[in-house]
Amino acid sequence: MPAERSLVIMKAGSAPASVVARMGDYEDWIRATLPDDIRVHIAFAQRVDRLPALSSVAGCIITGSPAMVTDREPWSLALERWTIGAVEHGVPTLGICYGHQLLAQALGGEVADRPNGVEIGTVQVRRTADGESDPLFGRLPAEFGAQTIHWQSVVRLPSKAVLLAQTDADELHAFRYGLNAWGVQFHPEFSAAAMAGHFDVLAGALTRQGVDAERLAAAIATTPDAQSILPAFVRHAMRRVL
Repeated sequence: MPAERSLVIMKAGSAPASVVARMGDYEDWIRATLPDDIRVHIAFAQRVDRLPALSSVAGCIITGSPAMVTDREPWSLALERWTIGAVEHGVPTLGICYGHQLLAQALGGEVADRPNGVEIGTVQVRRTADGESDPLFGRLPAEFGAQTIHWQSVVRLPSKAVLLAQTDADELHAFRYGLNAWGVQFHPEFSAAAMAGHFDVLAGALTRQGVDAERLAAAIATTPDAQSILPAFVRHAMRRVL
């Protein structure tokens, strides 16, 4: 990757403080999946006056966040505008959870609260027929495990988006827009321990919402196929700039 360009991890939020204290945050988990020779720059989405120039970006991964894209906070709207510019300039972009929803909303899709509440835990993701030929999803099994936690979902894709994957609880779980932009509702950066850590923090709230947190926590499994999305995305970004 040319020295003047970096892979940007756009930090839109943080994991729960107790999880971060024990095992790091979203950007640390993403970096752990990447080759050591990748030049990485951490950008903070709330610092709207310091978003990186697109000319310096080899690719961008937008993290999850406890925020909701439908709140349309000023920093989030600024990030939407920056993301639209990245997509228009062909910058490889991967949105994770909040980033997935922000990407969909920015490009003309719709995000809304989930009528059945949170989707959380290790879930089975099914690749669609279009996913079979996708640069990231085509290398994956037709069905694979992934970690997820979200109270909102994409309910309408952007008009030119291609649906790549679904779960039983989320029909629009992953998509591609054009040749270089992807959104994934699941968390490819989560280890089983990170997923368990979220249950530790949220167990009481989940139980009050009628979620069988104990059963779902007991079913947490490792998800190497989902985690492979991250290095696959970086390889795609590197091919663009080499």
